[in-house]
Amino acid sequence: MPSSLPPAPLTCDVQDGIATVTLASPGTLNALSTAMLAALGAAFERIAGDDEIRVVILAAEGKAFSAGHDLKEMQGFRSAPDGGRAQFQALFDRCSAVMQQIAALPQPIIAQVQGVATAGGCQLACSCDLIVAAETARFGVNGINLGLFCSTPAVALSRRLAPGLAFELLTTGEFLPAPRAHALGVVNRLAPPEALAEDTRTLARRIAAQDPQAIRIGKRAFRAQLALPLDQAYRVAGAAIVENALLPSADRGIQAFIDRR
Repeated sequence: MPSSLPPAPLTCDVQDGIATVTLASPGTLNALSTAMLAALGAAFERIAGDDEIRVVILAAEGKAFSAGHDLKEMQGFRSAPDGGRAQFQALFDRCSAVMQQIAALPQPIIAQVQGVATAGGCQLACSCDLIVAAETARFGVNGINLGLFCSTPAVALSRRLAPGLAFELLTTGEFLPAPRAHALGVVNRLAPPEALAEDTRTLARRIAAQDPQAIRIGKRAFRAQLALPLDQAYRVAGAAIVENALLPSADRGIQAFIDRR
C-alpha cells in the first residue's frame, strides 16, 4: 500500500566518518519551508551527538542548492487574524536557530553548492564553515527584488564578505557568480560541476584525517572569537589552545616531530 506521507525533504548518509546531509526537495528548489527547517534541525541535533562523525557535507539535489524560504507557505500566513505576524516570527526564529546550530556543530560543515543559492539558501551556505562551489553556481540575497530586504541572510553573508559588498548585493538584488565569490573569499574552492562532489569529499577526507578533538576545540574557539574584541578573542583562543595542548594526541604529535628532527 503506498504511503500517504510526503517524501522526506532531506537524506543523511554516513560513510568513513563523513555525514552527507542532502536537501531532497528539488521540486521546490529545496526551499527552506517549516518542514525542511525542522528536518535540518533534527539532522544536526543527531550529528552533534555522534562522536563517530568527523565532518559534515551539506549538499542538495536538483538545479538549485536552495532558493530560500517557501514563498507560497509565507503567503499563506497572511490569512491569519494578525496578518501572519506570529507565523512569520516563528518561521524566522526557527531558521535563525538552525543557522546557529550549524555554527555550534562540533564538526566542521562544508556546503557543496551545485546551483543557485539565494536569500535563505545563501544564508544556509554562508552559515557553513566552508563552501565548495561549482563554477556555474551563483549566490544572491535578492529578496529586495520582491520588496523584502534579506535581513536575516545578511547576518551570515556579512560574516563572509566585506560589509560594503554585502550591502551592495542586498540592495541591488544582483547575483554573485561563483568565480567572483571565490575571488572575494566567500567560496573556499571552485570545482567543475562534474567534479564538485568528489572535490568536496576530498576536502572532507583531509579534515576527517586530522585529530577530531583538536578540530572540535579549534572550531569552537574560532567561532567564538570572531565577534569579540581583540583582547577577549585572545583570551578565548588562549584557553582553547591550552586545552588542545594538554590532549594526549598533541603530546604524541609534538614529540614525534621533535624526535624526527
